Amino acid sequence: MERRDFLKSAGIAGILAAGRAPAFAQGSRLHVLRWVDFIPACDVELKRQAPEASKALGAEVQFEFINANDLQPRITAAIQSRSGPDIIMMLHNWPHLYQSGLVDVTDLGEWQGKDQGGYYAQSEAAARDGKRWLALPHGIVGLQMAYRKSWFDEVGAISWPKTLEDLRQVGMKLKKKGKPIGQTLGHTFGDAPAWSYPLMWNYGAAEVDKSGKKVVLDTKEAVESLKFMQAFWKDACDEGGLAWDDTNNNRAFLAGDISCTLNGASIYIAAKRGQDKIKDDRGEPMVRDIQHGPIPNGPAGSWGYHVAFSHAVMKYSKNEKLAKDFLKWLHGKEQFGKWFEVAEGFSVGSTKQWEKHPLWDRIDPPMKGYRTAAAASRMIGYAGPPSAKATEVYSKYIIVDMYAKAVQGLKAEDAVKWAADELKKIYG
Repeated sequence: MERRDFLKSAGIAGILAAGRAPAFAQGSRLHVLRWVDFIPACDVELKRQAPEASKALGAEVQFEFINANDLQPRITAAIQSRSGPDIIMMLHNWPHLYQSGLVDVTDLGEWQGKDQGGYYAQSEAAARDGKRWLALPHGIVGLQMAYRKSWFDEVGAISWPKTLEDLRQVGMKLKKKGKPIGQTLGHTFGDAPAWSYPLMWNYGAAEVDKSGKKVVLDTKEAVESLKFMQAFWKDACDEGGLAWDDTNNNRAFLAGDISCTLNGASIYIAAKRGQDKIKDDRGEPMVRDIQHGPIPNGPAGSWGYHVAFSHAVMKYSKNEKLAKDFLKWLHGKEQFGKWFEVAEGFSVGSTKQWEKHPLWDRIDPPMKGYRTAAAASRMIGYAGPPSAKATEVYSKYIIVDMYAKAVQGLKAEDAVKWAADELKKIYG
């Protein structure tokens, strides 16, 4: 078979098997924009893989890493100017908001799901619009509450609190000892919405009905969730959290300033990798005193929000085929598997196959809860379908601000009414 015919018929798999670069890509450059990972080794691994991808594809692959809170402004600017990175990381269900500027990647979405055991509902909701894939799911960052086991033991909480009210009672005792719970209610991409949305759901409230058209937030359940948050904030929390982003609580926890915080596994992993420097008040490695638990039950149950990540190919890109070929290479079992191991459970796969990875057999016991955390997640915009309107609500931090306004003194009923009115401006 002629080499040209071979490459045409075999696609990226054939290219990689042949060990040669495709002629069409010679001299091309692929620009990939991602967040600065909370596990620095993950970015190191991607940088290590870049030359391998460049060799396989016959094009220079360049990664750019920026703060996650700066991603949305960059996406907006790139779409408006019709220039910028060829591939951009998407968080949450951002693909729905930016879908007019994204390439249809249904072929890749169907391939990955079949190849790797089927998607979590969270990943599919974030990146798929009906039958069309707007972006290719990459992973999910599970959110659990990291806490200092010995400090909880000291106030009689020898097991993780079962209910939100139990957590408030424990937090009240800890705050009196100068060891408050730390929770952000700021305009930051992860920890603030990952606390606020589940708190709303676990009290039985929601943004919209199942149709996704009617706003149903203004209810007694929503008011009760705010009243809980007002008491929880005053009784148990570090009240400086209103100004925190997703890094402040990590630093406060590792410095011994707070006893508990909702977070990904980055606190534990940082403490483990830096155990020669990160010590507890007894001079022992702090990692030995860190445990994890889910957000406790509310009156309506227990749901979490775990952040889905995906990669989108931008419509303005002049390298659409190359970008798709690269994503198939990057998301393939071999390359993703190497990155997955480095992540040590902080980022799990978007598909269920990765629950079976040998990593989970040797990982530390406090990390094992992240293995299946993504299965108990709802998507922003619940109870409606994922949509651009739900993403707009998230991007404007309306649900987060509802709680922030309440803890700053606005009556719970007035804060709910404000948020409901803001939602109606978006949903119509």
